[in-house]
Amino acid sequence: MKPSPKSKSPVLSVIILDYNALTYLQKLFESICRSVLTSQIEVILVDNASADNSLEIIKKTGYSHPKINFKYLQNGGNIGFAAGNNRAVEISDPNSKYVLFLNPDTSVEPNTFQGMVDYLDKHPKIDTATCHVTLTLTGELQPECHRGFPTPWNTFCHFFLPFMSRLFPKVALFNGYLLGHQDYSKVQPIDCCVGAFYMLRRNIGQEVGWWNEKYFMYGEDLDFCYKVKKAGYNLFFIPFYKINHYQGISSGIKKSKSSASRETKVRSAKATTNAMRIFYQENLLSDYPVFMHPIINLGISFLEFYRVFKARYL
Repeated sequence: MKPSPKSKSPVLSVIILDYNALTYLQKLFESICRSVLTSQIEVILVDNASADNSLEIIKKTGYSHPKINFKYLQNGGNIGFAAGNNRAVEISDPNSKYVLFLNPDTSVEPNTFQGMVDYLDKHPKIDTATCHVTLTLTGELQPECHRGFPTPWNTFCHFFLPFMSRLFPKVALFNGYLLGHQDYSKVQPIDCCVGAFYMLRRNIGQEVGWWNEKYFMYGEDLDFCYKVKKAGYNLFFIPFYKINHYQGISSGIKKSKSSASRETKVRSAKATTNAMRIFYQENLLSDYPVFMHPIINLGISFLEFYRVFKARYL
């Protein structure tokens, strides 16, 4: 690891965890180098033992920016999303005010980094934040970037009664999973967001213990947001600043151009539902009566069967 020589501590630490996403990672770094910055930041690329030699290729390319200190970390294996991000936090500058977790299959607008820093500086009561995440495939806002917590009711409505949200798009009772009833052209508090772009004040991450390493892939962003809210902090959706998200490149479970094998898709499908089990056990178990537990677990198992079948045969 050879950080670029910079004398001033960064205001923002941007952490990018990579796993076999070289093509998209190159697009991301090109977009980062087009950033308009007045503040010093650092960008940390951490790699979970990718087979495509991502980290070394990015290093050799020599991306540079006068306001950015680039750092690189190679993990010895695929230790998962949560653990990989936590290792990057450990080598980030402890004096940076903000930490941003950014997916490798994204690209940023030139004003995104500085705009988010300035906005949080001007609004000290905003503890954590996400931005407008645009799905590259459709050009539309990614629904998961403005979510409610996946309570049993919200999850049931989303996966088993999706027609209710279409019939009653403005009724909160049936739209709690993705908060689709709200106006997302405005700044507003939300429960949780997708981990593709998650920015927080460093002291908050330190207080809640950063990412929960019981999660290997998926669900860790929901868990992080839940811990933050349980600790008394908030999360805001800031629509003025944007990133583009290709989504599902490494896992292959989304409708995007992915090189993921069928085996990887099956493993990813299992990981999504296993994350549901962990989230329920870690955060919601005590909120529901005992007789509800097997019903909820049965629903998760049914969803897992469907997703694995789809990944394996369709």
